[in-house]
Amino acid sequence: MPIDAKTNLLLPPTTGQARAKAKFSWTSDHGILRILGIVGIVFVFALPLINSGNYTIQLGTQALIYILLALGLNVVVGYAGLLDLGYVAFFAVGAYTSGILTTRLGWPMWATIPAVILMCVIAGIVIGGPTLRLRSDYLAIVTLGFGEIIRIVAQNWEPVTGGPSGIFGIPSWSFGGFTLNKIQLYYFCAVVVLLLGCFGIPRLAKGKLGRAWKAVRDDEDAAEAMGINTYTTKITAYIIGAVWAGLAGQLQASFISVVTPSSFVFLQSALVLMAVVIGGMGSVPGVILGAIIITLGPELLRDVWENRYLAFGILLLVVMLARPKGLWPSTSVLPWSRDKRDHDAKVETPAKSHDYDPQEEVPS
Repeated sequence: MPIDAKTNLLLPPTTGQARAKAKFSWTSDHGILRILGIVGIVFVFALPLINSGNYTIQLGTQALIYILLALGLNVVVGYAGLLDLGYVAFFAVGAYTSGILTTRLGWPMWATIPAVILMCVIAGIVIGGPTLRLRSDYLAIVTLGFGEIIRIVAQNWEPVTGGPSGIFGIPSWSFGGFTLNKIQLYYFCAVVVLLLGCFGIPRLAKGKLGRAWKAVRDDEDAAEAMGINTYTTKITAYIIGAVWAGLAGQLQASFISVVTPSSFVFLQSALVLMAVVIGGMGSVPGVILGAIIITLGPELLRDVWENRYLAFGILLLVVMLARPKGLWPSTSVLPWSRDKRDHDAKVETPAKSHDYDPQEEVPS
């Protein structure tokens, strides 16, 4: 049925018209972002060929594990807005679960992946269930307490966790008769898991669940008034973050072949949170950049100044003062661009089709 001119005045400008898609260009912000992503992926895969030294590969593997932790915490802090100071607890759950199953029960490392995911989901429900009804500083204090509880339990439950000595002799990855006993292969295993996170988490954040996370982060009361189940939304983010931390813990346990309670102190949670905040909360490229800085910064300053951690702390303060929203804010496509992230997706429609001229005669 045709729409007459009078009715057309009462309708939104885009009614009856398909929204045009923006033409992709490699010189646009999104094009440059894709180029940077491709260059980064190529560099990560080519690093063992550029420098195959054990120190370089070990440092690269540790950086990849920190990136996995930061991606998981970004879901909790960056998307859902939940300040978690005990995130290292899930890192410990994943490491101890894989260590116990491989050393005590003789499971191969690949078979512990479902068990690690299940234990992290249970831990997320147990820890997040009673605490996510809290907000702000209260939530931060309670999560900090749970992180310390997990560490103390691991230190004192000696028959299972090995006590202060931890668990030694954790086997490497093996598939039948083929064993991944080279450090380069651990590196590539971490790269594969990281790529899954880099492609999966942003797409999850753009969906219905991701929009619910951001609504709860911006204003929880308004989100609840709009019909969003804020409790379910928050605990879902908490569980997803816990699973990523558990997978990172499994990689860490198989990489260094030992798990001790001293590896899961509050400082680890603080460093991962620092990577998310410095990089840019809610920004996947920013979180990756922040984790790289946190991991490689002290090592690069080793030969510059004797007290490298003091210099590293000063640099972090300078970064936070100069870039309070992070090095790569979530609202910008590129860190040096002021364009919003969805700028290139907007297409202006012709003014002739929608603008109303009050002097124009409207037929009756």
